[in-house]
This record gives sequence, C-alpha cells and structure tokens, in this order.
Amino acid sequence: MEIARDFSEPDLLRRLNEGDERAFDALFRHYSALVYRFAYGYLKARTDAEEIVQECFLKIWEKREQLRPDVPLKAYLFTTAHNAILNQLRRQQQRQRFQTYSAGLAPAQVGNGAEFSELESLYQAALEQLPPKRREIFMLSRQQGLSYPEIAQQLNLSVKTVEAQMTHALKFLRGYFQAHGESIVALALWLALMNS
Repeated sequence: MEIARDFSEPDLLRRLNEGDERAFDALFRHYSALVYRFAYGYLKARTDAEEIVQECFLKIWEKREQLRPDVPLKAYLFTTAHNAILNQLRRQQQRQRFQTYSAGLAPAQVGNGAEFSELESLYQAALEQLPPKRREIFMLSRQQGLSYPEIAQQLNLSVKTVEAQMTHALKFLRGYFQAHGESIVALALWLALMNS
C-alpha cells in the first residue's frame, strides 16, 4: 500500500531506521488519525486520545532503529496504543477507587481529591529517589502488574533479585512516606489501589 506518493511503507521504515524525519512525518500523517480513533473509542476524551497518539509515535521514533521494514507498522502501533490505553484506564480506575473509598471514610482518615493529588505527588517523588533498576522493577510490578517471574524474565534477572529489589523499594517508600508526615496506612492504601 502506498503511503506517500513515491515511497511504500517498507521504504519509509528503512528510511526511518536511518533517522529520516520526513519518513517519520509521512508515517505519522498516515497512521495518527487511525491511532487517535482507536484510543478515543476506549477513552472517550480528546486530550487522552491525543496523548496516546503522541506516546505511540514517540516510541516509534525512539525505537526506529529496531523496526523491521518487513513487519507492518500498523500492528506495532496498535499494540503500543493498546498498552498505553490500558495503562491510562488503570490510572483512571485508581483515582476513581480512591475517591470512592475516601468518600466513605471520616475526613480525618482520608481527605478529598486534593489529598489524593498530594499522595500521588509524594508517591512520584519517592519513586524518583529509587535507584533506576529498582524503580524499573517496582513499576513493572505495581504499575504494569507483572509477576516477579515475569519481571525476572523480562530484565534477565533472578526471581530472588527481583524479590530483594521489591523489598528494598517498599522499605524505602514506607520510610519516605513517614518522613513526609504520611502514615503507613496512606501508603498501604495507595499501593492497594494500584494493584486492585
């Protein structure tokens, strides 16, 4: 199928492998509307769907040297979009669960959406303090829901190493929350909401 007047998709992918921005632009023009409609169908929000498009094409550019010209880009794009959509839906569900849960608690136990934002900011700041590999392991477990064996396989580590890194990460997060005036209950609630 011709995408641009003079180049087929395999030709554009070969050029993209070499860092050709015009080839990237041609692929973006051809596929961005499809990815947008796909994302919008799930998320029902224009800005969320636009973010998915940007995230997908950023990944295409970052992995341009690894893309194979003989493999259709559409399949890779829609797999990437699907994963990004699932992550976005999980984040939305976490916020909704927290707000639903906090609505049933006394104000002294958990506050409103402002407190949710504060907890989220504190959590993100704590993650930034983790060593890069430990943070990656933690995020694969807590944000992507991978099991320890799946993480070990993906990162070429032993399961024991993954377990040890998770233990260290959780210990650090507990200390970080306490040092910033938050209870262990707040951290436990936050982590439970992430995994539910």
